[in-house]
Amino acid sequence: MSTFNGLPAHILLVHAIVVLVPLTAVLAILSAVWPAARRRMVWLTVALAVVTAMLTPITTEAGEWLEKRVGRTPDLRTHTHLGDSFVFFAIPLAIAASLLAVVHVRETRGRALSRVVVGAIAVLTIAASAAATVQVYRIGESGARSSWNGVAAQPALAHGSR
Repeated sequence: MSTFNGLPAHILLVHAIVVLVPLTAVLAILSAVWPAARRRMVWLTVALAVVTAMLTPITTEAGEWLEKRVGRTPDLRTHTHLGDSFVFFAIPLAIAASLLAVVHVRETRGRALSRVVVGAIAVLTIAASAAATVQVYRIGESGARSSWNGVAAQPALAHGSR
């Protein structure tokens, strides 16, 4: 995917990732540590995590298309490198959400896992959620820097001019 309604698709897809990752992370953490939340939100959490994991390579590919059309700068190289790594954060988040679904299904069938296993899954979920959220922040910050670095230092346009 290269453009959508005349805009680079990467710009639009990135906004989906920026919203989905922290939302999924919060829901996953809640589901990991609060059984009542797990009963209500685990399937939504799994769905959001899977959608995020599926959107990640599409967003990266759209970014690579865009990268070929703009001048490569050190800031853009940093952004590209960080963006290419996000799949290694999205997949663990989806795996952690899936493990929460396993915990939920086992609990609803009266065959709950041991507290140690559930605790280990909770720790994994919290770690994957935190790591994915931090990486999305890092990628977004580097993307903003590559797009807008130095713009604020430019003189403002006179009122009414374009």
